Amino acid sequence: MDQAAISELASHVKTSLADEVSEVTTVGGEVCVETRPEYILPVLTFLKEDGNCRFHQLLDVAGVDYPERSRRFEVVYHLLSMSHNQRIRVRIRTNEETPVPSATGLYASANWYEREVWDMYGVKFSDHPDLRRILTDYGFSGFPLRKDFPLTGHVQVRYSESEKRVVYEPVTLRQDFRDFDFISPWEGADYVRAAREKAESQAEGSDNEAKED
Repeated sequence: MDQAAISELASHVKTSLADEVSEVTTVGGEVCVETRPEYILPVLTFLKEDGNCRFHQLLDVAGVDYPERSRRFEVVYHLLSMSHNQRIRVRIRTNEETPVPSATGLYASANWYEREVWDMYGVKFSDHPDLRRILTDYGFSGFPLRKDFPLTGHVQVRYSESEKRVVYEPVTLRQDFRDFDFISPWEGADYVRAAREKAESQAEGSDNEAKED
């Protein structure tokens, strides 16, 4: 995209949304706008309806977790203007208690995107028509993309042949995830290591025979 067009868009957004936007920068050839949760709908509405913007497509809503911050979560909106061949990124910061107004009234695609952010990070979206889990099970405990979520999870799921149903159990690993031994699988089967040692022994024997010949 033309650098002059990027600068022009950034200047237009900064001037038009002076009260709603706290920062406008250019990152990776895209305009990045930072605002607050209470302003997200006015900002998105402007970007969609303004003639110089016309960002009619919401490509993605993503979550980011910074546990050391008081407002630990970032919610990032990626918009596309087919009319002007431009992209823009809008960011807000929130915490576990403060809900973010849902953008489903402006963009139908926000429905599943916001459900995913809720499922993975626990960010609440007010006025969402159907805010429930979308990738994990409905009875799942916790939010798996938070930085403080355990790497092994809380429970493991398997099909019980004896009970003829899916059962939930506490996680049991023969090896600690952080000290994983890549020679053996999770079940810790000894035959994998033994097979490798046998192959190496056979290779050494072949080398010795070749030398004797």
